[in-house]
Amino acid sequence: MQKVVPVVMAGGSGTRLWPLSRKLFPKQFLPLMGEQTMLQDTLSRLGSDAANPIVVCNDEHRFNVAEQLRQQGQKAANIILEPIGRNTAPAVALSSYAALSEGADPILLVLAADHVIRDEKAFQSAVQLATASAELGKLVTFGIVPRSPETGYGYIKASTISADGTGDVEQFVEKPDLETAQSYLADGNYLWNSGMFMFKASVFLEELEKFRPDIAQATKAAFDGRRQDLDFTRLDEAKFEACPDESIDYAIMEKTEQALVVSLDAGWSDVGSWSSLWEESEQDEDGNSLRGDVLAYESKNNLLFSDHKLIATVGVENLVVVDTPDAVLVSTKDKVQDVKKVVDRLKQEGRSEATIHREVMRPWGFYDSIDKGERFQVKRITVNPGEKLSLQMHHHRAEHWIVVSGTALVTINDETKMVSENQSTYIPIGATHRLENPGVLPLEMIEVQSGSYLGEDDIVRFEDTYGRE
Repeated sequence: MQKVVPVVMAGGSGTRLWPLSRKLFPKQFLPLMGEQTMLQDTLSRLGSDAANPIVVCNDEHRFNVAEQLRQQGQKAANIILEPIGRNTAPAVALSSYAALSEGADPILLVLAADHVIRDEKAFQSAVQLATASAELGKLVTFGIVPRSPETGYGYIKASTISADGTGDVEQFVEKPDLETAQSYLADGNYLWNSGMFMFKASVFLEELEKFRPDIAQATKAAFDGRRQDLDFTRLDEAKFEACPDESIDYAIMEKTEQALVVSLDAGWSDVGSWSSLWEESEQDEDGNSLRGDVLAYESKNNLLFSDHKLIATVGVENLVVVDTPDAVLVSTKDKVQDVKKVVDRLKQEGRSEATIHREVMRPWGFYDSIDKGERFQVKRITVNPGEKLSLQMHHHRAEHWIVVSGTALVTINDETKMVSENQSTYIPIGATHRLENPGVLPLEMIEVQSGSYLGEDDIVRFEDTYGRE
């Protein structure tokens, strides 16, 4: 059997799961259904024998992807950075060129990083069935056996679905109204469009050249101009930005004569809203899905998600309540699709809650903005063992560092010194400085900033281990 290479699409912002999912830390990087994140779940269900994946993600998410792969022991993954989103057809084209550049023509298993699949055995069986067809030159898509007349998904119409669960694709159809969705369910030959695919890298590119040569040429030029940056593959930005924005469905699958659908009945969901997360989550005897520090009294059919503080409800039904350190969402379950409108409003007003959490991940660890005023900001900083921040300076702020636990190696201008627990140091405005953790345990410290401007863009980097500008 031919080698199968997983290709994971890890872009997207997941705005309908705000305030937990945000632009710089969207739902694929969150542990929504268990201990692992959705990206990690996607890779885990492939099994221990799976080939090293190709992951396509936004440039701003690169360190999140690398860290989550490292946690799973995936050190040899190929992480392709898109300077701008251009939809699934260009992303898969890049992955195809990357796979072929290794000297083989593998079968690509294209997956989204943010789907829930409960029955892993059924999923793996469907993949085996699709692999056999992909080896014969078919472009396989996975259609989900519908459980209800869903109006939030597109559908795939098969000519007929055979006993083994495969069928020739007759038509891709857009999201229907309820009456049309009910007719699709009664018909029996309509499946939900999952956005998962399987095909040989060379076959995909041949069909792309046939139907969308503009995308094929633009992505080839962007990939040929690539450069390696640590664990990441960076494209020729200008050439990739010139690439059209198009999905696989529109670019190829609706046009090709080689499209085949494999039906999948494996407890699939794209978890596109808080109500769908409630449906997929474990519930208590009153139908409540509870996460974190929650007390629900005489309350039914709620999703109550605490990331920070105690949530207590009394006598409420069909609500979604989501607590994070800097925002709280309260909505009825039937209105959660409008959460995106809240995010749009936050963006219009230039508010940071649309983009970042109070706790922000960095390649060296993370920081939590504990308090902020007109001319001060307090952060709790955690630096992972052996990591270090960039050598930098600030034009508008001074900093005071207090070590809570661990040991810090601090550089200020030409002086380097060790700072231990309960000790502190001061960095004046304009001083060149660096913070390192030389130990084997995390370094925990408090940073107090003071000055006329405290934005993250007041950083001038002179040297950086992680290649940031």
